[in-house]
Amino acid sequence: MVTSTHETSHRIFQDHPEVLAPVFQALGLEPPAKAEIEAITPDATELKPLERRVDTVLKVVPSDGDAFLLAIEAQTKRAPDKGVNWAYYVSYLHAKFELPVLLVAVCRHRSTATWAAGPFECRVGPWATQVTRPFVLGPDTVPRITDEAMVAREPALATFSAIVHSQSEQSDAILNLMARGMRSFDKATALYWSELLEIGLENTPARDTWRELEKMVVTFFPGRGTVFEEAYLDGKAKGEAEGKARGEAEGELAGKKQAVLRVLEARGLAVSDDVRERVGACADSEVIDSWLDRSVAVERVEDLFDGE
Repeated sequence: MVTSTHETSHRIFQDHPEVLAPVFQALGLEPPAKAEIEAITPDATELKPLERRVDTVLKVVPSDGDAFLLAIEAQTKRAPDKGVNWAYYVSYLHAKFELPVLLVAVCRHRSTATWAAGPFECRVGPWATQVTRPFVLGPDTVPRITDEAMVAREPALATFSAIVHSQSEQSDAILNLMARGMRSFDKATALYWSELLEIGLENTPARDTWRELEKMVVTFFPGRGTVFEEAYLDGKAKGEAEGKARGEAEGELAGKKQAVLRVLEARGLAVSDDVRERVGACADSEVIDSWLDRSVAVERVEDLFDGE
């Protein structure tokens, strides 16, 4: 089953290969910024007797050296059949693309990371015909965030690190650093990284912690059930229900008004009766749109009306 952790790893490695820096350093290769990296199909199914799909497959062409494939798997727990499946992935990709394959396992639990390092052997008696040894990105190989400056300087690595270390005792402190560091981002950047982190934390206690902290940041990402999406959609639904009897246009406007108030409340800002009255009395859709945009970023409710 594809989980949120799988999805986040898939996106972050494809869009931000600098996260792979620990792998390149360990192998003595040029940093990923100097390599050409291309995503290729992760499908490893032949004639469809059984669906087999690697989370992420990247073709890496170093600036100085031979090309190779990176097959990346997010592993949240031990799986009895994984050694066999990983051996298949590596053999299949090697045969199909005629390039050497480096298998990378991403693990949040230290015990899972120890297991994932293998080796996984296909053995008869004393003879091992095939040995699979993944390179593990886990709590012992991914650097922990130690200051908020790292978040601003290397957001991809910081986000990935926060996900990998989400099971550690320092998780709350790490997430606090993430929230403080993200406040230096512009709105669009904060939206992107805040959402990606929440999705990657999946259904863990760390995710609940982050849902509180990200009220300090900004977040709205359709379809993922994040805290501000819930506030936005809840307010929008209530407003549209109230305005339905007055027509579609009025219902949409009422929904936007409710969304403005709900987002402010979700961010922990006190909304006075005067503010509610002012928002409720506005009949200009463009003005409401501007207030909705500002509602995810203002530090004070009064700032919502700046310049008016």
